[in-house]
Amino acid sequence: MKLIIMSLAVAVAVSACNSNAKNNQGNQTYTFKDSVKIIRDSLRLDSFERAEQARKDEAKRAEEIAAAKAAAREEVRNSNYKSSSSVSSGNNTVATQQEKKGWSSAAKGAVIGAGAGAVTGILVDKKDGRGAAIGGVVGAGTGYIIGRQKDKQTGRAQ
Repeated sequence: MKLIIMSLAVAVAVSACNSNAKNNQGNQTYTFKDSVKIIRDSLRLDSFERAEQARKDEAKRAEEIAAAKAAAREEVRNSNYKSSSSVSSGNNTVATQQEKKGWSSAAKGAVIGAGAGAVTGILVDKKDGRGAAIGGVVGAGTGYIIGRQKDKQTGRAQ
């Protein structure tokens, strides 16, 4: 009995692996190699679709980050001004303008640069007055440029 079942199983396995077996959909025959190729192509297509989806997700994240940065810049720009208020008495309405808070970074940079440049000029040049003047001018210019760049980053200057 075992011999009959084993021989039947071998016969079914051999007939199932027949490379000349026809597909139920038509006259096309598929071998094992064709099946592997079809599966590989399907997997490759899936990987392209996943890569495209990942690119779309990355672009969406980049847009969200850019929007968040723009909102942060706008918030900083708005926080650089004191809040305004309106006073109403009868028919006369008086509105106060928004005032800037404190020194700009360009002004601070110019003052700090001028002081540092003057001190450096005194130490480097033997004639104290000339070295201080040259160092102060160069330091003030450099400090202004650096401070102006910082003002642009925070949105205070355009």
